Amino acid sequence: MQINALSRYFIIALITLILGAIIYRFSEIISYVIIAWVISLMGSPIMRFLKKISIGKFVIPNSVAAALTLGAFFFLIAGILALFIPVFFTQAMNLSEVDYKSIAVALDEPFQNILQWLKSHGLPVELINLEELVSSLTKGWFEPALVTDILTEFFSTASSFVVAIASILFIAFFFIQEQGMFLSFLLTLIPDNYVDQTQNAIQESIRILSRYFNGLLLQMLLITIYMLVMLSIFGIKNALIIAFFAALMNLIPYLGPIFGAAFAVLITLSSNLDLSFYTEVWPQLVTVVLIFGSMQMLDNYILQPFIFSKSVLAHPLEIFVVILIGANLAGITGMVLAIPIYTILRSFAKIFFEKFKIVRLMTKNMNESGF
Repeated sequence: MQINALSRYFIIALITLILGAIIYRFSEIISYVIIAWVISLMGSPIMRFLKKISIGKFVIPNSVAAALTLGAFFFLIAGILALFIPVFFTQAMNLSEVDYKSIAVALDEPFQNILQWLKSHGLPVELINLEELVSSLTKGWFEPALVTDILTEFFSTASSFVVAIASILFIAFFFIQEQGMFLSFLLTLIPDNYVDQTQNAIQESIRILSRYFNGLLLQMLLITIYMLVMLSIFGIKNALIIAFFAALMNLIPYLGPIFGAAFAVLITLSSNLDLSFYTEVWPQLVTVVLIFGSMQMLDNYILQPFIFSKSVLAHPLEIFVVILIGANLAGITGMVLAIPIYTILRSFAKIFFEKFKIVRLMTKNMNESGF
């Protein structure tokens, strides 16, 4: 009996290693398939809604419903790009006209006072001329020539991006049209003895991942609304752009809010070039940073605990460690993918390794209902 159990675990480990090698070798193609599968999961409610529409005996064909579902994603992405791209180019041109030396001159006196205060308290700081520092840091960064270089680089990589998008949409079309196609394909790779267990593990993964993605959408919506309201109350320009970008960047654990705040500061600065920096722009920048701080408190202490407890069903410390491992393995991409991958691994561990104490401990909450 013990030998049979060891043989079973050996076969599972061998299959895992083989699949890992395949994933590593064809990671780009597999990433297209996984993204397409995620799109099909997100599009399944739209697909089901379209299939319920009927006029007499006419029912929308699967192919047409799948095309309309992808069309909804296309218009959503196009709308986001139409919202952001003009703002990016406008702000880039504005930044190329900024007189950074005059800003540095306005801030030099309070900056020197801070340095003097730090030095008087025994801290080893050197007095720095802020004007020279700003000139050296910004030299060449906001010139019109740089915008041209960025555009050239963008168009040089556009072809590979278009190929990737076309491939993902093509695969997603068939996944949406033929619900269960992805699951059926995976099951063909599994020995017959493990088909039922694998199917249960995949369905469990889909169930939890669907809740997780719904939770992320809810998180993005709430953050966008909160940031939009707060920024609008204090009269910050481009409030919608800043709010949506903050919600989007917040999907990147820990580092995302920093990127969002930096973007907000940059947009606020470049949108108020005609105002006095020290008396009018600086208070707005401080306001933006404080609003971001309040958003982080709201997200860290209310939104994230609620979303993770109701979707991933994992302890916050568990999530933190998983994200750190993801960051160590694959940087920002690893941080973003850490939770979905961990969710899949937990689902398989629950089915195949339930005899182990640590597995039972890590998966004990997975049967709870989510939102």
